[in-house]
Amino acid sequence: MRSALRGLALGLVIALSLIGCIVRRLSGPQLTGTCDGACAHYVQCKPGHGELDRARCLTECPEVFSDRDSLMGYESLSCEDAVDYVDGTAAQTAKSARARR
Repeated sequence: MRSALRGLALGLVIALSLIGCIVRRLSGPQLTGTCDGACAHYVQCKPGHGELDRARCLTECPEVFSDRDSLMGYESLSCEDAVDYVDGTAAQTAKSARARR
């Protein structure tokens, strides 16, 4: 009887933790509409570049984004799109390099 109760309790704990993960996944990222939140998203999506990229992002952000809605739009981008938006894609970089020649 005790082992059945333990098994039931363990199953309930596992089910609740899975539900928590699903709800977080469906609700999406926390959107702040601030440069701090947008830069946190960028740095999270580009691991290994930390403080330098964050400082550059915080400096450039007010010049690029004019309102809360555009910042929230950026924060909702996938990681690949968020990094491409800031750094540019390889194709765009090559195209602009050719144009300068």
